[in-house]
Amino acid sequence: MATRKMTFTLPESLATRLAKRIPSRNRSRYVSDAIAARLNDRERQLAKSCEAANANADVARIERDMDALPDTMTPARRRG
Repeated sequence: MATRKMTFTLPESLATRLAKRIPSRNRSRYVSDAIAARLNDRERQLAKSCEAANANADVARIERDMDALPDTMTPARRRG
């Protein structure tokens, strides 16, 4: 797997906790796993929100109204 080196700034207290609990040779993997888990959680939350919105009758009505609009847009007028 390709890797990419990045630099982050952490609050001192968090950096100290990380340094005390995770050996230096394991920190990149630990941080990578933590970020992946957090991003996965956010993606699951987004999917749940989309499912809830798609099940909402008001949202369905708005989508039907939007679908009825023409696909073309008039270019904005330039102010001069």
